[in-house]
Amino acid sequence: MFIDEVKIRVKAGDGGNGCLAFRREKFVPRGGPSGGDGGRGGDVVLVASQHYNTLLHFRFNPEHKAERGRHGEGSNRTGRDGASIEVPTPVGTIVYDADSGELLHDFIEAGDRFVVARGGRGGKGNARFATSTHQTPTEHEPGKPGEERRLRLELKLLADVGLVGFPNAGKSTLISRISAARPKIADYPFTTLEPNLGVVSVGADASDQRTFVVADIPGLIEGAHTGHGLGTQFLRHVERTRLLAHLVDVSDATGRDPVRDFEIVMDELASFSQALAEKPMIVVATKLDAAQNPERIASLEQMAHRRGLPYFKISSVTGEGLETLTRAMAGAVLAPTQPA
Repeated sequence: MFIDEVKIRVKAGDGGNGCLAFRREKFVPRGGPSGGDGGRGGDVVLVASQHYNTLLHFRFNPEHKAERGRHGEGSNRTGRDGASIEVPTPVGTIVYDADSGELLHDFIEAGDRFVVARGGRGGKGNARFATSTHQTPTEHEPGKPGEERRLRLELKLLADVGLVGFPNAGKSTLISRISAARPKIADYPFTTLEPNLGVVSVGADASDQRTFVVADIPGLIEGAHTGHGLGTQFLRHVERTRLLAHLVDVSDATGRDPVRDFEIVMDELASFSQALAEKPMIVVATKLDAAQNPERIASLEQMAHRRGLPYFKISSVTGEGLETLTRAMAGAVLAPTQPA
């Protein structure tokens, strides 16, 4: 199950109370205040981890609470600090305050840490209030409460290239041919119900180990921004990409105009985010092996040239054009290798 948005509650530990105590020791006739301070409460820390690629684990554990600080004790003994907790979070997660909507943090690399709730300060014991004129203080402080927050976590997968297009445009088949990803592939719409990531190797030899990541998201149909089909709920996963590959089925089986398919998807991208629609894009005509009408291919190519978009023709079944397309993707998202 792919979960990319959840709400959780975090509670940092409360500070321990300061102690009210007086010394009662042999050979110390006058005694004196000896109440120690309370310990500090633990923090709640979110940590970006590569071991998670979904927010599913938060669905079953929506509350995270750090340990409170121990109370101070007599003989000037300070209470132990509460233990902080680290909560693993997938790389690509954005953290919002659920009540105010404020953006708190964006995890873009593994190991990134963010203290989302700070523990409360421990209270002062009565020994802290002793002065030359106030030698038997009875004042002592309670610990401060730790921060408590309701958070909304939103996951945006980190990928270099995003595949967009109509359902059954060949996105899953393409990613299965150019990477080791094995998404579900079938001859009916909406086979892909959740995003898939694939790592594509560029180098032709062992000296070139460059790779880039491709994201395949569920297909879009007309009216997706109003909730038709699977809606636009997964488009956030291509917002971070540097290149969009717009796949258009040019086979005769669809009965639709390829240019119109392209325009519909572009309208849906713009309805979701104008910045997404303006990302660098290449147009990819798919399913050449099943295309019997050359006019369908030509019309799409002419449209791409009018828009100034790079145009490619492929067949994921026969492998035609895949190497050229992969090189073009790599050239758009990867820096060229430096000569030794």
